[in-house]
Amino acid sequence: MAAKAKMKEISMEEALWKSADKLRGSVEPSKYKHIILSLFFLKFASDKFEAQRVRIIADGMEKFVDNIAFYTKDNVFYLPQESKITDEERGRSF
Repeated sequence: MAAKAKMKEISMEEALWKSADKLRGSVEPSKYKHIILSLFFLKFASDKFEAQRVRIIADGMEKFVDNIAFYTKDNVFYLPQESKITDEERGRSF
């Protein structure tokens, strides 16, 4: 029986620092901040979108889960599937 590699849980701060270290090697420092700020915004928007999606389902309105108006009415960005941070990516260690 093959033993599965145990994934070490790391804090958000540690994951961000590891990501930053990887990016620094290939990105000029003056442009680096734009990448990081964009990633922070995407994470924020994705979390808000997911919370709104859960709220729509909890309210019994599953058929409206893909309706943009149900997100924008509460000032939440609607994110198409390719723009979302998935559960798999949320748990990924860097």
